[in-house]
Amino acid sequence: MTAAFRSFAISNYRIWFVGALVSNIGTWLQRTAQDWLVIHDLTDNDAFAVGVVMALQFGPQLLFIPIVGFAADHFDTRRLLILTQGAQALIAAGLGITVLTGHATLWHVYGFALMLGIAAAFDSPPRQTFVSQLVGETYLGNAVSLNSASFNIARMIGPAAAGLLIAALGAGWAFVINAASFAAVFVSIFFIRPSELHVAARAKRGKGQLAQGFRYIRNRPDLVGVMVAIFIASTFTLNFAVYIAAMCTSVFHLGSGEFGLFNSALAIGSVAGALLAARRERPQIHVVIYSCLMLGVVLSVTAAMPTSLLFALILPLSGLAMQMMTTSANGYVQMSTAPYMRGRVMAVYMAVLAGGTPVGAPVMGWVANALGPRSSVLLGALAAVVAASAGLFWLSAHIRLTARFDLPFGGPRIRVETAPRARLPRPEESPASPGVPNQRLAATTADD
Repeated sequence: MTAAFRSFAISNYRIWFVGALVSNIGTWLQRTAQDWLVIHDLTDNDAFAVGVVMALQFGPQLLFIPIVGFAADHFDTRRLLILTQGAQALIAAGLGITVLTGHATLWHVYGFALMLGIAAAFDSPPRQTFVSQLVGETYLGNAVSLNSASFNIARMIGPAAAGLLIAALGAGWAFVINAASFAAVFVSIFFIRPSELHVAARAKRGKGQLAQGFRYIRNRPDLVGVMVAIFIASTFTLNFAVYIAAMCTSVFHLGSGEFGLFNSALAIGSVAGALLAARRERPQIHVVIYSCLMLGVVLSVTAAMPTSLLFALILPLSGLAMQMMTTSANGYVQMSTAPYMRGRVMAVYMAVLAGGTPVGAPVMGWVANALGPRSSVLLGALAAVVAASAGLFWLSAHIRLTARFDLPFGGPRIRVETAPRARLPRPEESPASPGVPNQRLAATTADD
């Protein structure tokens, strides 16, 4: 089995991957239908309204950081997933029925988006940590990348299917199908063998447990640097729902079918980015920074595309850079965090990834309305460059960065290594976790 797919050697992971893929296709059906419903059916090409929906859907990630992280580290992960996935299925069904019966208004969509955001906030940390239980520490980085590939394979299929479904039957059926797709996750959880899970000792309950994730991250400048870059980029750059919706309707004046194809084109690059990340045994900090910078460059070109065809052709490069950045960041945070702290740290990371959306998405939607969609995309490009610069500045202030030049096959190659200016605490040395056994996880990395 090739290096990129080595986690498929584990039976439990294969079962989970299939169930998650089916559910992810349903998720992208709903996301695409929801964006089109708002910008085309319920408003007059209002990109700001799309931004508000995104804000409501991702805002709860920020509000519930301590609670969801605590739950992920202290309660049975599979039971949590059954509850959160079931809640999301009911919410999707409710929105579908509301649309199909002709009672949907913009405020209904806002309300369902908020409810879905709350359920997703409690779903993300246990879903992220469950991956480590499926494959163990050895294959964790690869499994994280393959999960991203699954999400983006669904992103290729779901939006294109949603475009056709909306044109034929309307948006309502996309929500109903998404509700039904959650059954695949329930089936996969049922067939996973508990005896083969790599379950770490749960954190002990006590005072200050909710704040331990923040203290742990504060003592890890490498994690802070990654999260600084991700927060800026996620707030003002990763608003592709706004960009694509506004460009499709206001610039190119196209319909739901082309809207779905634009989203699928973005996903083609995202799959490639996830598979490239999967080839690495350990995620690297510098890949996060370089990919963020690449995203800024590509988006600046995207903003200038004069035709819909050229716009569609450049979208895969945006997806590639975006996915390399987020997958590498996710994998690095997970693999360099002690297992007993992983739920709380991942809750903070997921909040950082989604927490800027309540501010960034409406702002980018307003810019698209006031100054034009191209200005919104260009502002996102500038933000990506700022994010890369801010992350690099923080890391250079706290981590010693060295570069080595080799000449393989007659051409230059840069090898980047990181090392702490001052020794970073090992995960098992965290002052918040005395006496908890854990294998040594290096806080620093080196390029392969």
